[in-house]
Amino acid sequence: MEKERVGFPGRRGAKKIGGNERGRVTGRIQPVPRCRAMTQPRACQEQEDGLREVTLSTQRLRVLPPAVLSNPGLESLDLDRNKLRSITGISKLCNLKRLILSKNEIVDFPTEIQSLVCLEKLELNQNQIRVIPEGVFSHLPRLKHLRLNNNRLGALPKDLTACQGSLQYLNISNNLFRTFPQPVLQLAHLQELHVQNNALRQLPRELFQGQSLKMFKANGNPLREPPSEVCAGGIHQIRNYFNQLQHGSGQEDKRVKTMFLGASLAGKSTICKSLKQGQTELVPKEERTVGIEISEFRIEDFTFLFWDFAGQLEYYMTHHVFITPQALVILVINLHMYQTNDKTFKELVGFWINNLSMRVPNSVVLPVGTHVDCCREEEVEEKRCDIMAKIAAMLMERKSNIAHFIDNLEGSEEPEFYMDQWERLKEMESCTLTILNLVAVNCTDHHDIKKLEATILEHVKNEELFPEVVRVLPPVYRQVEAAIVDIAQGEEMADHGMMDLQYLLSKLSQCEHLANLGRELLQDILRYLHRVGLVVWYEEIKHLESTVFLQPTFLITMFKLLVRYRLVQQLESISVDTLIGEHATIRDRSNWVWTFKSKAMLCHRAVRALVKHQLCSEGMRDIFEEIMGHRPPSRRGKLFSLLEHFELCLEVRHAEALNPQASEFVPGKPWETTRGQGESWYLFPTYLNQTEEVSQVWGGDHPEDLHIRAYFSPEIPEGFFQRFLVKACSFYSTHWVAKATCLLICNGKPLLIKENNQRAYSYLELRCRKPAGRTGFQFAWDFLMAVVFIVQKLAEEWPGLHVCVKTPCRTAGCPAELIWPDMDGTSAMTKEDVKTCGTCGHCFGAELLLPKVPRQLEEPPAQPSAHYYVTSYGTTTFGPSSIHVNRQVRRLPPPLALGPALMARLILSSCS
Repeated sequence: MEKERVGFPGRRGAKKIGGNERGRVTGRIQPVPRCRAMTQPRACQEQEDGLREVTLSTQRLRVLPPAVLSNPGLESLDLDRNKLRSITGISKLCNLKRLILSKNEIVDFPTEIQSLVCLEKLELNQNQIRVIPEGVFSHLPRLKHLRLNNNRLGALPKDLTACQGSLQYLNISNNLFRTFPQPVLQLAHLQELHVQNNALRQLPRELFQGQSLKMFKANGNPLREPPSEVCAGGIHQIRNYFNQLQHGSGQEDKRVKTMFLGASLAGKSTICKSLKQGQTELVPKEERTVGIEISEFRIEDFTFLFWDFAGQLEYYMTHHVFITPQALVILVINLHMYQTNDKTFKELVGFWINNLSMRVPNSVVLPVGTHVDCCREEEVEEKRCDIMAKIAAMLMERKSNIAHFIDNLEGSEEPEFYMDQWERLKEMESCTLTILNLVAVNCTDHHDIKKLEATILEHVKNEELFPEVVRVLPPVYRQVEAAIVDIAQGEEMADHGMMDLQYLLSKLSQCEHLANLGRELLQDILRYLHRVGLVVWYEEIKHLESTVFLQPTFLITMFKLLVRYRLVQQLESISVDTLIGEHATIRDRSNWVWTFKSKAMLCHRAVRALVKHQLCSEGMRDIFEEIMGHRPPSRRGKLFSLLEHFELCLEVRHAEALNPQASEFVPGKPWETTRGQGESWYLFPTYLNQTEEVSQVWGGDHPEDLHIRAYFSPEIPEGFFQRFLVKACSFYSTHWVAKATCLLICNGKPLLIKENNQRAYSYLELRCRKPAGRTGFQFAWDFLMAVVFIVQKLAEEWPGLHVCVKTPCRTAGCPAELIWPDMDGTSAMTKEDVKTCGTCGHCFGAELLLPKVPRQLEEPPAQPSAHYYVTSYGTTTFGPSSIHVNRQVRRLPPPLALGPALMARLILSSCS
C-alpha cells in the first residue's frame, strides 16, 4: 500500500525561523555557504551512470532540465515539491513507469502524459488541477496507481475506464466531487479507493458488489446513504448495509446529537429538562450534573439526543471521549454572572469556544443566555452584544494567526520543506465554528422555552448547517434500535444497563421480526448506534468487547467514580465498614489521602474502597466486583480498562527487581504483558500539583542542553499534558512526573518536558543533556524525536490545533528560532553540517539544532552493548522525596540499532 505522505530524498535542511511566541519571523538561521549541486549536472551524471531513476525533489524547478529529457531510458522520475506549472517535453521519456509530480503548481492537466504508455504510477496530488481532459487515460493501459487528491476536481474523464484492467489504487480525496464519479465503477481491479473530504451525499451500491476493493475511506463527506457512521465500519459493514437495503426500502432517520456545554450552574440541566418535558423544570443546585447526563426527546420528526456536560473543570478530562463532530453545541451562559470584561468572558465563554475550535472546528454553536429574569432588559442586550462581539474577535484572531503561519511558510527561502505543515494549516483555515445568534431565555418562563425549541428546530432543518442530519437506514436498523430501547427501559433491566453481547442477541432474537438476526449484523448495528451516541460498545477494548452499555449514562457513572469534583473529600468519607471489607484501617485511609494529595496516586485497595463506597451510596453494590475485578486481581475490572484506554490514569506496580520472565519485544507483534507481584498503584495526572521533585532530579537547565519547543496554537488543550504523561510514561520505564513537568529516563539518559501554557505563548519544552560523541547524538535525537512523535500523534485528536516544532538559537538572549521542516520519520532532516543564525550571526553545528549525527567527533571509549528497555505493567518504589517507576521490561535491539525511522514506527504503533 502506498503511503499518504511522500518523502523528501533531496532534503538539505530548513532555514526559516519562526521567531517569537506569535510565530513572527525575528531571525534566520542559515547554513554556512557551500557548493550546491546544480540540477542539470546531477541529471547528467545519472544519465552517464546509466541510472534509470532520477530524483529531483525540492529543487525549485520551473522547467524540466534538458539532461533529464535526453535520457529516453529513464523509468522513474520524482519531481515532488518543485514549482512546475507544466512539464513540456515529458513525452520524450517513453519508457517512464513512475512519475511523481505532487506538490507543484500545476493548474492545467499535462496532456503530454498520454505519450507515456508504459506508465504504472502517476502522482499529481496537491496541485491546482480543475479539469482532466478526455483522451489521456485511454493511452495508459498499464496504470496501476493514481493520486489526484488535494486538487480542485469535480469530475473524472470517461476514458479512465480504459484502465479497468490495471488500476489498483485511486485517491481523489480533498477535491470538489458532489456526485460519485461513474468511471470509477468500471475499475474492476481497484483495491484501494480514497474519496475523503468531498461533498458526496450518496455512494453507489455497485461499488461494493465486487470483491476486489480492500480499502475504502470516505470520511469528511455529508453522506446520507450510507451514513458516515456506517462507512466508518469499513467495506464489510457497507456491503451488509446495502444487502439489508435490498430487503426493504430505506427509512429516513433524522437524528441530532445536541451537546450542552458551559460553566457550572449556568442552567444547562434546567434547559435540558425543560425542553424534554415541554415545560419549565428548575434543577436545584444540589442536583447539578456530575459528569455527563444523557436524555432523548423528539420535536416533530427530529430525534434529539441531549448530552448535558458538567461544567466543573475536573470533569473536562472526560469530555474528549464524548465531544464529537456533526453535533449541535448549545453553549449556556449565565447572563446574571457575566460581566463585560475579558476575565469573565474567558471563564464563561472563551474557554469553551477555544476548546471547540480545537476539538470540533466545524461545529455549529448556539449560545443561550440564561437568568435573564435577574437582569434588566437593557443589561441583557448589552451583554448579548458584548458576548457576540468577543466571540467574533476570537474567531477573527484565530483566522489571522493561521494566515500568518501560512504566510511565514510561503515566505520562507525553501517553502517546499514545509508542504505538509502548509497543507494542514490550509485545512484548518477552511474549518471554522459557525456561531448562531445568542438566544436569551428565562428558564422559568414557558414561552421562552418554546421560543428556544423553535429556534433549535429552525436551525437543524437548515441543510447547509446540518447536511448529515438525515440518514437513510435499512428497516432492520430501526427495528433493532427500538427493541434495544424497550429492553433498556424494561423492568428486568438493571439500573447500570450493562449487558453481555451474546445475551443481548438472544433477547433480540425473541422478537418476532428479529428472529433471524445474526451476530454479525447485530455488531454492525451496534457500531452504528455507538457512533450516533445511543449505546456504548468498545469492541476495541479487550476486557469490554463482550459488554454493551445500553444506557450510556452508566458509563459516565463509572468515569466519575475516580474523575470527579472533590475526590479527596470522597476519599476521606470512606466508611469504617467499607475499610474493614477491604482489609484496611483508618490509618490506611489517612495514608491514602496523603499519598493522593502529594503524589496523585492511589493503591489498588484505596481504589476498591473508594469505588465500593460510592457504588453503595448509589445503590449499585451488586456490580462492584464486575467493575473492579475480583480480589486477588485475577482479571482486570471494567473501570481500569476504560480509564487506561482513554489515558486518564496510569497503572504502576511495585516489585523488587526486573521481571526475568518478561516476554521479548518483537517489532510488529503485540506484547503479551506479564503481571508482576505486589500491589498496583494508579497515577492520576490530572490531580498532580508539586514540581519540586522533578526539578531536583533534573538538576537545572544547562546552556549546552539540546533544546527544542513544540508550539501550540491557539493553546495547549485542557488535559493534553496529562494525557501525554500517560502515553509517555507507559512507554519509558523510569520517570518523575508533576503538574506541568515530566522527566523521562531511557538508558540512563534524562529528557525533561515542561509545559508553558500562556495566551499566545503555549509550548512544550523538551531538553536533554548535550551528548559527547556520535553515538550519543544518535541516541539523544532518537529519544527527542520519539517524544515529539507522541506529541504529534496525540495532537491529531484536535483537528483545529496547530503544532509547530522549533529550535531556539543557542546564543543567550537571541530570539531567533529554527522552524523544523516536515517530518515523516524516514528522511534525514538536514544535510548541512553548520548553520548560521541570521539574527546574532553565530554559527552552530547542525546536530545541535536538528536531528543529525555529526560527521566528525572524538568518539568516547567503547562501551558494552546496551539494551533498550520498553515498559508495560511494572513497578513503583517510593523514596523520601520522589516516585521512581521501574516497570516490567522487554528486550529490544540496542537503541542505536533502531534508528529514528524504526523508533518513530514503534512510538506511533504504541500510541494508536
